[in-house]
Amino acid sequence: MSPRQRALATSNGQPLAADRLGVRKTYKLYIGGAFPRTESGRSYEITGARGGALANACRGTRKDIRDAVRAARKALPDWASKTAYNRSQILYRIAELMEGRRDQFIGEVMAAEGVGRQRATRLVNAAIDRWVWYAGWADKYSQLMGTVNPVAGSYFNFSVPEPTGVVGVIAPEGSSLLGLVSRLAPVVVSGNCAVVLASESRPLPAVTLTEVLATSDVPGGVVNLITGLRRELVTHLAGHMDVNALDAYGLDPAVATAVEETAAENVKRLVRPPAGGADSVDWLSSEAQSPYLIGEFTETKTVWHPIGS
Repeated sequence: MSPRQRALATSNGQPLAADRLGVRKTYKLYIGGAFPRTESGRSYEITGARGGALANACRGTRKDIRDAVRAARKALPDWASKTAYNRSQILYRIAELMEGRRDQFIGEVMAAEGVGRQRATRLVNAAIDRWVWYAGWADKYSQLMGTVNPVAGSYFNFSVPEPTGVVGVIAPEGSSLLGLVSRLAPVVVSGNCAVVLASESRPLPAVTLTEVLATSDVPGGVVNLITGLRRELVTHLAGHMDVNALDAYGLDPAVATAVEETAAENVKRLVRPPAGGADSVDWLSSEAQSPYLIGEFTETKTVWHPIGS
């Protein structure tokens, strides 16, 4: 066996038989429940936090974003109309499947973020637990966000939260898995559909998450993932007229103003990162999860109903 073959003859750190090479994983986009390659055919190299090539990822384009938004819009009526209890079951199923692939996620987070196994295990465990936590809020957040309003008359007045629609999610750049889950889960739990721009430098755990979504009960199109260069993608997502809201947690502060102006063209709801940016967030803390984050991507509908005799 040549030196190159010996170097390649490992899979996830485990030695392989001398007569075979490892099967390399192909990382693709996730649109409408399928795994297409980018329409441009381009890719870019992903390197680990400690150096060394890990894989090639698709370099998404404006057309890929259009396709993802179209898929999200198509999936929205069915997803938004599901009962809260059913969405809770579906989110819990994501956690179940991630639990079965913990070792794979831990290995990818270690390579992407340059952390040790103990730290990566904490991050992956927290990501799984966060799906469970938001699954529990699926049929409860409306009681927190909604209300029965006092009125002077023979009728009821209700304020009821409803999903905003299609939400663009710019994932945090530094947290490859937990940061993404922390921003994505509160978007979809209320019935929104999402188009996600993965971390540019650390997208591989996010792609593996979509493989979990594809084998779970999440309908195709509810979550769509685009990998690629932020400078080529962010403004197209922010300016798309069929995107109703934008989670800009992973937005580069240097381009924040321009992106916000683009998003304002069709009065998108915009959620900004904290003053220190997404990198200042401790994703393991309880502050990174809140039912009020669900409310950031809901609209309040007011209903008047006469009191029967």
